[in-house]
Amino acid sequence: MKLSDSQTVLLKAASIHPKRLLTDFPPKLKGGALIKVLTSLGNAGLIAPHSKGKEGTTQFCITSAGLEAIGIAPRVTPVLRANSKQAQVLAMLRRPEGATLAQICACTGWQQHTVRGTFAGAFKKKLGLDISSTKEEGGERVYKVIG
Repeated sequence: MKLSDSQTVLLKAASIHPKRLLTDFPPKLKGGALIKVLTSLGNAGLIAPHSKGKEGTTQFCITSAGLEAIGIAPRVTPVLRANSKQAQVLAMLRRPEGATLAQICACTGWQQHTVRGTFAGAFKKKLGLDISSTKEEGGERVYKVIG
């Protein structure tokens, strides 16, 4: 697929976004023109829905095919061993109820700082995962993988 200038600009901006999201739309690209560009990129498999934004609008991220279309090699996601502690923690974070720091420490035998370091390093930086943290009044902080 030959990319238009607008499509190229959007994909290049998304390629450098930390979460690979399409966020920097050219000011001249509005309304129907924007919808047409996004639709054509989506139909070609160069972008995909990522999540709902703050205003309830759908956010899009660049796909591996989108990166290749602009000449960028996609990141290779490391594979976790099924029986590793990181895999166990990831499974806990993907549960609907998430996991507390105490639960993760009990499961792995790790210190709290090791768990937090794993969140920041292995999960966020290396695997590119989004981890949310919520705390209800009087309760423990609960961590979950988003998306």
